[in-house]
Amino acid sequence: MSFIDHRVTEILAGEQATPQDALAVLATPDSEVLQLTASIARLRRAHFGNTVKVNYLVNLKSGLCPEDCHYCSQALGSDADILKYKWLQTDEAIAQATAGVRGGATRVCMVSSGRGPTNRDVDRVSAMVTALKDEHPDVEVCACLGLLKDGQAEKLRSAGVDAYNHNINTAESHHDSIVTTHTYADRVDTVERAKSAGLSPCSGLIAGLGESDEQLVEALFALREIGSDSIPVNFLMPFDGTPFEDTWELTPLRCLKILAMARMVCPDKEIRIAGGREMHLRSLQAQALHLANSIFLGDYLTSEGQAAQDDLALIRDNGFVVLGADETPEGRSSQDPAIRRRGAGTELQPNA
Repeated sequence: MSFIDHRVTEILAGEQATPQDALAVLATPDSEVLQLTASIARLRRAHFGNTVKVNYLVNLKSGLCPEDCHYCSQALGSDADILKYKWLQTDEAIAQATAGVRGGATRVCMVSSGRGPTNRDVDRVSAMVTALKDEHPDVEVCACLGLLKDGQAEKLRSAGVDAYNHNINTAESHHDSIVTTHTYADRVDTVERAKSAGLSPCSGLIAGLGESDEQLVEALFALREIGSDSIPVNFLMPFDGTPFEDTWELTPLRCLKILAMARMVCPDKEIRIAGGREMHLRSLQAQALHLANSIFLGDYLTSEGQAAQDDLALIRDNGFVVLGADETPEGRSSQDPAIRRRGAGTELQPNA
């Protein structure tokens, strides 16, 4: 750990992490992950203090996608038992977004399935964004609509969209093994289009897709190179009915190492614990907040997250505050002790 401590000090002084640094983080023995977290948390604190940015997803159109991304429950060929519906109406989208804002979210991510939007789709989303900003003028809006064509990013920007999400998902060297209907270059091109239009680029990855340590490092350095301001780190949720069903490569400690690597490589960028957080970090979600400075509140696109109040309690109980919150809630518990009425002395089975 002395090597990591030394490198963190140098990065705080202005140096950049190297691929060798990143590989060293991933190779950290499980017995030293607590020390690793404490060391790299210095980078998180230096740039973001004790704040956590809260984001909220609105799934504008679910399923029915013609792309064959092997990890995705909405993809062509997926038999996953998910909700499938066409575009929400504007009032439905605003109602969903408002729920997230009231829960503490400062960024609303408006997402639709599909290869990419038509110009009519862009007009539809633009109208939704205008209506949302009329009601909540301070909220940030991130659109995620797939591959962009000429002029579409500019139209979204003029409508009030602040950021555009399009994940590279994995390393270029691994890309063709997870999707065949578009290329890695297609994804990078969309990120560049968003940047050129003045949208803040949001691009991240999915861990647990059969990639090697070297490919995880490759992906993170690619994200640093393209200048992603916000980096969602997703952990594969192996939906039944997808090619990755029954793929379980991740442990909670492995996830912490991946987040630690992301923070070391991109110390001043928003690192978001995204899909799969509850499933894979489990009881170590609190540790992960010392590395990441952003989470999604509540549910994801096609899977349920933990209850929003539990997310906010997780933040509060660990000494963090929600970015943009007017005040910090009191730390007392509102939960009364539950009287035991099962197990010994009763006829009911114990809670064991």
